[in-house]
Amino acid sequence: MRLIQYLDQNQVHVALVEDAQTVRPITIEGGTYALAKAAIAAGESLEQAIKSRLGDTQIDYQTLIDEQRLLPPLTHPDPAHCLVTGTGLTHLGSADTRSAMHAKTQVAEEELTDSMRMFKLGVEGGKPSNNAEGSQPEWFYKGDGDCIVAPEADMPSPAFAQDAGEEPELAGLYIIADDGTPWRIGYAVGNEFSDHVTERFNYLWLAHSKLRACSVGPELLIGELPAHLEGTSRIVRDGQTLWEKPFLTGESNMAHSLANLEHHHFKYAGFRRPGDVHVHYFGTATLSFADQIQTRDGDRFEITLNDFGRPLRNTLRMPTNHKHETTIVNAL
Repeated sequence: MRLIQYLDQNQVHVALVEDAQTVRPITIEGGTYALAKAAIAAGESLEQAIKSRLGDTQIDYQTLIDEQRLLPPLTHPDPAHCLVTGTGLTHLGSADTRSAMHAKTQVAEEELTDSMRMFKLGVEGGKPSNNAEGSQPEWFYKGDGDCIVAPEADMPSPAFAQDAGEEPELAGLYIIADDGTPWRIGYAVGNEFSDHVTERFNYLWLAHSKLRACSVGPELLIGELPAHLEGTSRIVRDGQTLWEKPFLTGESNMAHSLANLEHHHFKYAGFRRPGDVHVHYFGTATLSFADQIQTRDGDRFEITLNDFGRPLRNTLRMPTNHKHETTIVNAL
């Protein structure tokens, strides 16, 4: 079962995806956020809440795309109450990458880089058993809900950026209940979008490299997540595929379990504020930057993941004015 959000007369609506061409609106005001809160309050599953509110009309999916009416599949009425975060060094990657990284972790502990030490911690303790607490992952902050651009919308890169690269990822979408309990509403395809030149110069600049726009959607997968997921990340330039590569995600391809990543995010009281929405990226092992691709204005990112319906597509937009000015006002 998959959901989308869309605009109709400036109001947020949620609909069930019936197939690649058709969606069926769900009768509730306030979109996925209102639907999920109603389900939590009623003590029923999201599937039950959807079935009891499913309308009789159908809408053409492609029309919503053509008219740019799609929204991220879960939003908060106040973007300041949506926290966008992520975890890195979580994926094992391809067999070759996995072997290479494993070999690097066999050197003496004092010879490991901080990144390799973090990766090794995940490999050794990222999937704990018997409800034990596993290793902490790398964690980063991207922004609030205003940094999320809708599917099919432009992906803006700031004037000071040194790179504008895609990151094809799986994202978890959550709502915090009135009692402070995090509820996972579902999963979606994400483009975490980062400045890899800045990050590679010094890993301590990772935080700077992540403060960028991102995208998620268009569809929200409800229910059980397959352990093995295969997708394709593509960059289209002037109507032609510039770069394309498969990527793997899901727990079978990760050093950490999703439960461990969620635990280490939501263990902080500040991330359990009632009513808040969380969008959390789970990491990737596949980047065009690793293949020396330099993106430019007008390139289109396309990320497809099996079981998630239509691809997530965004067009890169770089500023024409490369000067960034900040005005500081002295206190009176």
